[in-house]
Amino acid sequence: MSKVTQQRGASSSSPSPFKRWLTSKIMTYLGGEQRLLKVRKRREAKRIKEGRRHVIEYFHQVDDGYSHLALQLLEKFKAHYDVEFIIHLVPALRDDNFPEPELWQEMSRADAQRIAAHYGLTFNCAESLPPPNLVAKASCILSHLSTEDFYTKGLLVSECLWRCDEAALDNFAEQLGTASKQQVTHQLDLGSARRKALKHYSSATFWYEGEWYWGVDRSYHLEQRLISLAAQNQLHDNSIIAPRPEIETNFPTKANQLTLEFFASLRSPYTAMIWDATFKLAEDSGVKLVVRPVLPMVMRGVPATLEKGLYLATDVAREARTVGADYGNFYDPIGTPVLQAYSLYMWALTQDKGNELLTAFLKAAFARGINTNRQSGLRKVVESAGLTWSEAKQHLHDDDWKDLLEGNRLAMYQFGSWGVPSYRLLDASGQQIMGVWGQDRLWLVAKKISELLD
Repeated sequence: MSKVTQQRGASSSSPSPFKRWLTSKIMTYLGGEQRLLKVRKRREAKRIKEGRRHVIEYFHQVDDGYSHLALQLLEKFKAHYDVEFIIHLVPALRDDNFPEPELWQEMSRADAQRIAAHYGLTFNCAESLPPPNLVAKASCILSHLSTEDFYTKGLLVSECLWRCDEAALDNFAEQLGTASKQQVTHQLDLGSARRKALKHYSSATFWYEGEWYWGVDRSYHLEQRLISLAAQNQLHDNSIIAPRPEIETNFPTKANQLTLEFFASLRSPYTAMIWDATFKLAEDSGVKLVVRPVLPMVMRGVPATLEKGLYLATDVAREARTVGADYGNFYDPIGTPVLQAYSLYMWALTQDKGNELLTAFLKAAFARGINTNRQSGLRKVVESAGLTWSEAKQHLHDDDWKDLLEGNRLAMYQFGSWGVPSYRLLDASGQQIMGVWGQDRLWLVAKKISELLD
C-alpha cells in the first residue's frame, strides 16, 4: 500500500497571515483573464517580429493512455491549422507531482478508453496495462522515427502497444528500425529537460507560446487560441476538432433511483468551479446527490509543488470561465480555516444545512476573496449558509469530522481515485455504475445518466 493510501489525520498546513495573503494575491492574478490576454498578445507580437511559424511542442509518454489520445490529434491539427509540431518523448514521473503513479497510469488507460469516442478518437486496449518489455520495444521504435513519421507510423506503433500485440511491434521494429536503449534514454532526458525548462511536469501536454494545454480535455483552449490568430488552413472554418463535451441538461425522465456521490474538498479550486454545475446536474436529472467531503491532499501529507500550483492557477481559471462558474477572487483557506469549516460542517448537518455551509465556504474562498482565517470571515460563511454565528462558534474546534472524512477518502480509493473532485454513480441497490476523477468528467456522468434513462 502506498504512503498516500495510508495517510490518516490532518496536517494544519497553516501559513503565516502574510504568506496566505501573498499566495492568494498571486493565484488570483495568475488566473486573471486580462493577464492571460496580455501574455498572449505579447507572445504573438514577438512571434511575428521574429518571423516564426505557429510552433506547438508536444510531450508524449509512451505508456500513458492520455498521450495515446493526444497523439491522434497531431495529424488532425496539421490538416486544420497552419502549425508545426516539435515532439518530445518524456518518461513517466515518480515525484511529488504524481503521488499515486500506479493509480494514475491505470486511470489513464481506463479513462482514455471511456472518453475516446466522445472526442472522435479511438482507444482499443487490452484489459491490463502494457508490460514493461513491450513499452521498451515501442520506445525504441518511436525514438527512431522522424517527426513526420511520428504522426502516422508512431500512432500505429502506439495502437499495437496498447493492444499488447508483441508480434506487430516486432514487425514494426523490422520495418521502421529502432533506436538503442542509450538513444532512448537520451531522448527521454532531452524531453524531460525541455519540459522542466518550460516549468511543467505532465505528459500528453501541448505548449504553445507560453501556455500549457493538457491532452484532449484542454486542446479546445489551444484551438480557440489558434482560431483567434486566424491560424486555420485556407480551406477550414472556425470549427473545433475536439470540442469540450457539453453537460447534458435534458433528461427523458427523472433518475430518482440513482445516487451520485460527489467527493469534494474545501481547498480544491476544481471543486469550487464545478460545484454549481454538479448541483445543477442533480436537479436536472433527478439523481440523489450525496456530497462526501475529504481533506485537501496537501493537508494529508501530499506535497504541492510550485510547478503544479502555477499551472493549476491558470488552468482552473480557464475552465471556470468556460462553464461560467462563480470563481476568480481567491483567498487561500488552507489549514485552520478548512479544519474549522469541517468542524462547523458536522454541526451544520444536524441543522440540515451541511451543503449550504460547504457552498458558502467555497464561494467565500474562491469567488468572494473572503479571508476565512479570520472569525469575521467565517461568520460571513456561517450566516450566508443561513446559520447562527453565536451557536456556530461553539463548534469551531470540534473534531468529530475525522472519521467521516477519512471514510470518504478511502471510498475514493475503492474506485481508483485519490483526488477531488471525483464522482461515483450508484444504482438503486447501491452498486457502483461508474467512478471517475475530475471536474472534466461531469459531462461523462451526465451522459451515463441519460443512457440509463433511455
